[in-house]
Amino acid sequence: MPLYREEGVVLRTHKLGEADRIVTLLTRGRGLLRAVAKGVRRTSSKFGARLEPFMVADIQCFEGRTLDTITQAETLGAYGPAISADYDRYRAGSVMVETAERLAEGAPSRQQYALLIGALRTLAAARIPAELVRDGYLLRAMSLAGWTPGFDACVNCGAPGPHTAVAVQLGGVTCENCRLPGSPRLDPGSIALLAALLAGDWDAALASGDRERGQAAGIAAAYTQFHLERGLRSIHARRQ
Repeated sequence: MPLYREEGVVLRTHKLGEADRIVTLLTRGRGLLRAVAKGVRRTSSKFGARLEPFMVADIQCFEGRTLDTITQAETLGAYGPAISADYDRYRAGSVMVETAERLAEGAPSRQQYALLIGALRTLAAARIPAELVRDGYLLRAMSLAGWTPGFDACVNCGAPGPHTAVAVQLGGVTCENCRLPGSPRLDPGSIALLAALLAGDWDAALASGDRERGQAAGIAAAYTQFHLERGLRSIHARRQ
């Protein structure tokens, strides 16, 4: 059977039999990949820890009839331990990899792959609050997928801003004439934070307050789930 090598980030795993796992990865060249890692749940496994969620690995696989099998794995980015050690980072990372998996159901995208790797690296470094990393990732991932939100001019008529009403279904802020009934009105600082997160302007994002971050998080989550056309399970997770 033909062998191949790939570079990928582990999105999730689940048990198979007594000692194996099925590993779901977002890969650089093949997009979404589900493969069997045999024996990784045994304590003697040489590469089980390299195939945990949030880890980036260079893998060797051989093709199977239904599922490919991972035969080797070398760590490229050991982000899993740092993310999993902190609840807020773990929750943010879980939202990010779930979103990445949903977006990867189409054709492979090296831009989406690079964005996820960069976001996980930033999350693991713990220099930026987890919720800001998460929300910045969500907005930029949606933009790469073709749904770029607008936080300056009215997304309906183009009237120049600033505007504070947000219509997720229209794609961003609206003027008063275009405001949809029931659409939320955010603080100006929250709109500025959303724009900063979309642009990757961490200095501006770090200057925001708790209220602004809370409002921005609600819009980022609603915008993502609207375009994915289904909810994200991990975004509603609660601390046990």
